[in-house]
Amino acid sequence: MIIRPAVRSLQGRAPLATLRSAQAVFQPLPQLRRNASVTAGPDAASEASSTPIAKITTTTEPPKDENKAKAAAVATESEEQEVIMSRMPRSLEALYLQPLRREAEYGVPSCDLQLRSYSIRNLEFFCDFALRAAYYLGLPAFGPVPLPRMIERWTVPKSHFIFKKSQENFERVTLRRLIQIKDGHPETVQLWLAFLQKHAYYGIGMKANVWEFSKLGVSKAMDESKGEVEKLLETRWEHLSHVSDLKGVGNFEDFLAKERLRISGGR
Repeated sequence: MIIRPAVRSLQGRAPLATLRSAQAVFQPLPQLRRNASVTAGPDAASEASSTPIAKITTTTEPPKDENKAKAAAVATESEEQEVIMSRMPRSLEALYLQPLRREAEYGVPSCDLQLRSYSIRNLEFFCDFALRAAYYLGLPAFGPVPLPRMIERWTVPKSHFIFKKSQENFERVTLRRLIQIKDGHPETVQLWLAFLQKHAYYGIGMKANVWEFSKLGVSKAMDESKGEVEKLLETRWEHLSHVSDLKGVGNFEDFLAKERLRISGGR
């Protein structure tokens, strides 16, 4: 009768001893296990739940909602980096960006280019092309500046004869843009205009006002260059006629004699 309660007491004390030993082992390292509970046997499950010593928890883990928010933020940052780091060549990627521009040092205007069109799409496309061409030629370009629209209207008879009184109206709207070049060398400006004229887009009209700065005494220089210009034009005038230049009266008489023989058939 004395042995049975002793066995029960021993059975009840054994798990406590093991729990204390487990507590001694895991107490100095609380950060290695999170939300962990230690039990010594199947019989000690109820006692371990009742004793707060055996349960080891850490509060270093953030809530699940914060983890999801951080994961979403990291995902969005990675997607933004993938978008920024493009694999296209620099020249091809520049087509999707705004055209680059040069800075003017003095701000002296050298050319005003006015573009006109009936289509806004063609006009904006060619303005973008002109700005990119000016950048690669080293010209500081400004614009495009929208100018007032030119609206033209016509009223004409709709038909003839007895329907002449019925009329209809026609309207044409001309869109305009202005691009200004500053601090540009005259030769570079002429090269830029020639490039735009060579690669002109359909439905686009261009009008350019160019300013050139030269030394004093321009009229004297023009008089001196008059003789050189005449010499250059002599070879050009020869090609305006359907026959070559005949030098001398004798050559002209021989030419007429040959022409008579050719027309008469050699008779």
